[in-house]
Amino acid sequence: MVQEEKFGEKDFQTIIGNLLRYGVWISLSVAFMGGIVYLMHNGNQIEDYSVFKENDRNIFEVIAAVYNGAISGNGESLIFTGIILLFLTPVLRVLLSLFSFLLEKDYLYVVITLIVILIIITSISFGFSH
Repeated sequence: MVQEEKFGEKDFQTIIGNLLRYGVWISLSVAFMGGIVYLMHNGNQIEDYSVFKENDRNIFEVIAAVYNGAISGNGESLIFTGIILLFLTPVLRVLLSLFSFLLEKDYLYVVITLIVILIIITSISFGFSH
């Protein structure tokens, strides 16, 4: 008789650990490569840090601009892509935890995780709503 293996909590913990580990390394690598590209094209320019540009774009416009810039090899956009990936890593961890708690039928933690996801979505929405 063949015993069927169930996908368990230990498997999810391994996946979550790998997500965090590789997510950080990938985001740092992308940002580092973007820094190299940026310095290759703009290394001899002096930045004027006394002037800050106001940005009234919503989150979707920003992500679209960063995506298009990263695809075209823009160093600044690659740096921002690395930062976005770094921010998304723990968010994906929360989403994976939600599925883990659903499989375990731990509904108290499902509700808590949904509240955390709602807080993340709300903070992103209000952060870019100017």
